[in-house]
Amino acid sequence: MKIFDSAFSLSERTLALRGQRMEVLSRNIANSDTPGFKAQDINFKSILKATEPNSSLKTTQAGHIQESVSNFQSDLVYTVPFNSSVDGNTVELSVEQAKYGRAAAQYQATLRFLESDMSGIRKALRGD
Repeated sequence: MKIFDSAFSLSERTLALRGQRMEVLSRNIANSDTPGFKAQDINFKSILKATEPNSSLKTTQAGHIQESVSNFQSDLVYTVPFNSSVDGNTVELSVEQAKYGRAAAQYQATLRFLESDMSGIRKALRGD
């Protein structure tokens, strides 16, 4: 139904993007001992804003391809380390673990908001 699409579209995009960011951060953590590995991250706010239906990117024809959250690879940015490494690896394990913990908490918060929205709709449909 169209009402559910509009109600949950932002949450859907947010969850997908938060999940993808957690994948990038976990890849950084997994490669913390790999010589020459460059840590990456995504700019969550700019990517989410670009995927909004009323963003500056508009299609003029029905056949044009819509940008999606899953196309974030071009928006990956390299992180600048606080301390340089001899082997060229830019992953700082404690920083990446802190970022991952925060990202996981944000993911859980988004799930809770979505669960609350669904619960409200269920109550309205039941007449509670």
